[in-house]
Amino acid sequence: MSEWVPDRVVSPADAAALIGAQFPDLRGAPVEPLATGWDNTVHVVGGQWVFRFPRRAVAVPGVAREIAVLPRLAGRLPLPVPVPELVGQPTETYPWPFWGARRIPGVELADSRLPDDGRTAAAIGVGRFLRALHDPGLVGLAGDDPVHDPMRRGDPAVRAGKARAVLDSVAARGVGVPDVAALLARAERADPPAGPAVLSHGDLHVRHVLVDGAGQAAGVIDWGDLCLADPAVDLSLAYAAFSGPAREALLAAYGIVPPERELAARVLAVSLCASLADYAADDDRPVLLREALAGLARAAA
Repeated sequence: MSEWVPDRVVSPADAAALIGAQFPDLRGAPVEPLATGWDNTVHVVGGQWVFRFPRRAVAVPGVAREIAVLPRLAGRLPLPVPVPELVGQPTETYPWPFWGARRIPGVELADSRLPDDGRTAAAIGVGRFLRALHDPGLVGLAGDDPVHDPMRRGDPAVRAGKARAVLDSVAARGVGVPDVAALLARAERADPPAGPAVLSHGDLHVRHVLVDGAGQAAGVIDWGDLCLADPAVDLSLAYAAFSGPAREALLAAYGIVPPERELAARVLAVSLCASLADYAADDDRPVLLREALAGLARAAA
């Protein structure tokens, strides 16, 4: 079975019942589907609130991290992040916690259809955001028992192996895949970058950055993989989502990225884009598939 097959799906009617029972002020408010991913189903409630419901048991610890850390992190960063203000408790019909936050306006970068030469404004915003997020002074916000890169996304050799396996799956679906063999071969011989871990989003890709109608970065969502990790884990977005002057602008706003960190970021970009492509091909999401394939080419260029 695919990794993204859900254990539970919360329908709009289910969400309305759960929310109405625990948050009387929202009882009867309209509930509209917003998005689904591997781990969460997301609904808009009353036009103003976004509620996230885990789809798989493996996602529940991430929901707990979001509830604990995001309120402490909000206001410390130059872009909005969701703040879980309404925390729902497990019930007899739904066994996991869920939460609601004020809606952040914008669309996923993956759905924005911004051309590469129209992404500079968003890139600058992302670079400034990551510079602030990776400030060593924020490490303590992760709590007393922080998670350290549990999926080894900062280890280029590990991610290269995983990327190869997923790319084989994508190719088996009949999808043409850009050539990333030389990059993966380099990564398989590389050690992880050295340096202290920083507070990291942990899963920063084109579905988790919002942009507005002017192409500006508008927010960063989906923090279920929040952890301490090498900065390369988040810098992968610079190589997956941006190229040319836009990438240069992002890195200028962020700061120096040494070669070993760049390699780790590039190979993680390949790994994440491969997984997005596999998911998009399986779930019939052509816009996401095109963006994921373009990301593979950007990362390897």
